[in-house]
Amino acid sequence: MADALRQAGAAVEIHDDHFRQDAHDVEWLRYVGPRGWIVLTRDDRIRHRSHERTALIQAGVRAFVLARRSLSGPAMADAFVQALPAMRRFVARYQAPFIARVTQTGNVSLLLKP
Repeated sequence: MADALRQAGAAVEIHDDHFRQDAHDVEWLRYVGPRGWIVLTRDDRIRHRSHERTALIQAGVRAFVLARRSLSGPAMADAFVQALPAMRRFVARYQAPFIARVTQTGNVSLLLKP
């Protein structure tokens, strides 16, 4: 997925390059928010777990969640690449923090804006 996003012109940081693979979400969310990194994930439960949602909000994280968790790696990459223009517009329109949904066809919609 990272290579496809980079080829589409996005700057990409890989979770495992900075954190243990089993790092708790609260730990890395506190790190990425102040750096202005945008989170791409397929973990839509992040907005329902109060400690993770609180960490995301307090760190000022902008997160895009893939609507279908069951997609293959290449299909996930394709969805995010298709959504890049809409995600850029979304970031320009909404200040952090927020959680937005990305569909398989690249549509973006707001899920959480505290």
